[in-house]
Amino acid sequence: MRWYLGSLFLLLLGLIFDLGLLVYAMYVLLAVLLVSRYLAREWIENVAARRRPCGTTAQIGDRVDVIVDVRNTGKLPIAWLLMEDSVPREALQQRPPRIRVRDSRQAIAQLKRGGTKTIRYGIEFLMRGYYQLGPLLIESGDLFGLHRRYRVLADPQFVLVYPRVVPMLGYDIASRRPIGEVRLTHRLFEDPTRIAGVRPYERGDSLNRIHWKATARTGELHSKVYEPSTIAGATFVLDFHRDRYDSRGEPFRSELAVTTVASLANAVYQLGQQVGFVTNGRDAVDRIATEGWRHEFRSREVAQAAASMTGTSDRLRPVVVPTRRGADQLMRILEALARVELTDGLPFPELILEAAGRLPRDATVVAVLPDVPPETAIALGALRRRGFAVTAVLVMYGDEDRFANAVGRLFAENVDIRRVEDEAGLAQLCAEQLVR
Repeated sequence: MRWYLGSLFLLLLGLIFDLGLLVYAMYVLLAVLLVSRYLAREWIENVAARRRPCGTTAQIGDRVDVIVDVRNTGKLPIAWLLMEDSVPREALQQRPPRIRVRDSRQAIAQLKRGGTKTIRYGIEFLMRGYYQLGPLLIESGDLFGLHRRYRVLADPQFVLVYPRVVPMLGYDIASRRPIGEVRLTHRLFEDPTRIAGVRPYERGDSLNRIHWKATARTGELHSKVYEPSTIAGATFVLDFHRDRYDSRGEPFRSELAVTTVASLANAVYQLGQQVGFVTNGRDAVDRIATEGWRHEFRSREVAQAAASMTGTSDRLRPVVVPTRRGADQLMRILEALARVELTDGLPFPELILEAAGRLPRDATVVAVLPDVPPETAIALGALRRRGFAVTAVLVMYGDEDRFANAVGRLFAENVDIRRVEDEAGLAQLCAEQLVR
């Protein structure tokens, strides 16, 4: 705009003082400015990009190939076009990084009329997470560098990387209790409110056990089979508040906490028991800044910010996977664990208060904690006094004083305790209890 105002001022000055050479030069400059502006806008608006489908789920260590085709759909050749496909900057800048980029995700090219340029690179996933690949940021302008235009094309794709699952060893399969209150394991009384099936009538069965519909249909007496009333399964409650995780141990401590929940949930699921998950962490889906992308930006930094995902959230609503049995229950928990991130929102005691009404009493509450301040211990103790079976799994290593304080607080609330220091020790977590 300043170029236009300056040119018009000089043109007016030349006309007033009858300076023919100056007037001619200003005419030429204004023509160059207008043509340059037209070409910059024409080039940037006649670019189309298409992202080829890639996998939507992956495991840690997998590689996904990202391919984006950029095409000139206009009638004029494009003199220059700078292209860069976006990836999560926080995942690259973290130490150690969560992803690794193989090959270049940037390119510069001239595109003739109908010409196509393909960007191809690979993403290696080093940690679990929910990753946004794309969109594509393109930049073009006139030959003199007077005008530049930016656009965001090729809507992003999202890849869900599941957390690592460590096989659990050492627990007694016969007890059908991999973790929790072993004193309730052998209560084999049946719950008449939950029918598990039907069997042929046996001598001694009471009349209220007879299944009259099955008897009428088959012509032979059949009895109901009830589910046992023993506590079975677990609801895992993960504390993912940022204040509880010391930055010196990140991201190792938080990733170990997620791996602990995934491994224990898998063990409970393999036993055919009900399993659920609750956390105060943030769902990565909430970080998506927008679903529609703006098409014009004043600077490259603004365009990159619009194409990325937001980095903060004050989420106060817990992430909940209801406790139940089912073929897809474990996958739902693993998906929630893959997306969960540290948050500054809901503290753990408030999470317990919020989620207590959703926790079934016939499943052990397993709290996975990186630290145990007094309010956390009180919240778990209050949950136990309400009739829940409560076990705490402490993800702690290196700081013995803090661990001793945590044990003392939980022991005062009569909460069972176990400790995880690394993935190797996680496999033996259920072999024995630390505190009874």
